Amino acid sequence: MNPTVDAPRFTPVADGGLLVEFGSEISDEAHDAVGRLDRALADGAVVGLVEVVPAMVNLLVVFDPLTTEHAAIETAIRARLTDGAADPPITRRRTVQICYDESVAPDIAAVASACGMTVDQVIASHLAGEYRVFMFGFAPGYAYLAGVPDDIQVHRKPRPVRGVAAGSVIIAGPQCLVTTLEMPTGWSVIGRSPTRILLDDDERPFLFDVGDEVVFERIDVTTFEARTAWGADG
Repeated sequence: MNPTVDAPRFTPVADGGLLVEFGSEISDEAHDAVGRLDRALADGAVVGLVEVVPAMVNLLVVFDPLTTEHAAIETAIRARLTDGAADPPITRRRTVQICYDESVAPDIAAVASACGMTVDQVIASHLAGEYRVFMFGFAPGYAYLAGVPDDIQVHRKPRPVRGVAAGSVIIAGPQCLVTTLEMPTGWSVIGRSPTRILLDDDERPFLFDVGDEVVFERIDVTTFEARTAWGADG
């Protein structure tokens, strides 16, 4: 990971968007800069601002082109970057149970082989990771976590695999994710969780918020099967 934050780069996107980038690689520092700007723009005081969409190392600022223009939005953003007025984030720690049994972790042996480790060492490394929710994307509740330890970072597969079960814990590079739907993926499946990510709550539809810390708690396959059968939320 890149330990520094690049000077922000501004790229116009069509008539009504401006992409603000703080780095080219995932890092806590770049993502923290994204979060600070997101919070600084949340008061709605920038004329013509419609929406802000934060991501890993950048955020898209959407504006009304009939009200303002790229240059004016960039000037307003630069002012927010220097005034230091953003409130600190409110974060919580979330626990996600995970079973690493090979019956629900079809790729864990391959990850161990690729990393020159034993399966137990991969498990220990994954449990020791310091994870934070950096963004949502791709599917409902898909919270992209940064923090996979360097020694178990593996590339995506050459092609995706169909039918990966909901609740699968998957990794690729420095990212980790708990799936919420049965979908194809090219990431490596190293475990499965009974913890509910999608909540039956209109006010709070997901277990996580961006910025939350996530801790994985190991359970055995018997506990996993029991909690899955009960529909437990972990």
